[in-house]
Amino acid sequence: AKLTGIGGVLFRSRHPKGLSDWYRDQLGIEPDDDGVVQTWWREAKALIAGHTVWALFSADTEYFGPTSNQFMVNYRVDDLDEMLQELEAASVEIVPKRENSEFGRFAWIVDPEGNRIELWEPPERQ
Repeated sequence: AKLTGIGGVLFRSRHPKGLSDWYRDQLGIEPDDDGVVQTWWREAKALIAGHTVWALFSADTEYFGPTSNQFMVNYRVDDLDEMLQELEAASVEIVPKRENSEFGRFAWIVDPEGNRIELWEPPERQ
């Protein structure tokens, strides 16, 4: 199993709209109406064209886990089950939660400093 790219950079903000405006004005990051920036890509086995997301979340979100971490990186993987087996064998902390949706399969791990990392396997072509 291997990483195939960054699926997204997600982080907390006390004032998502204001911070989104700052990133737009200072760095040219132009979000859509939902406050998300999407850069599209296509992998050979992907069912749909995917995207890399840049998104702000409310400061009180629990999506990043019960930590004070300000951000979480989403990594695309080519085989989520194999990746999780390899990480488990390496004694990496794996969050028990899993999510399956039309966007693919998701799992979470935690690095040695307590940062939650999201792993994402996009849906495959049939």
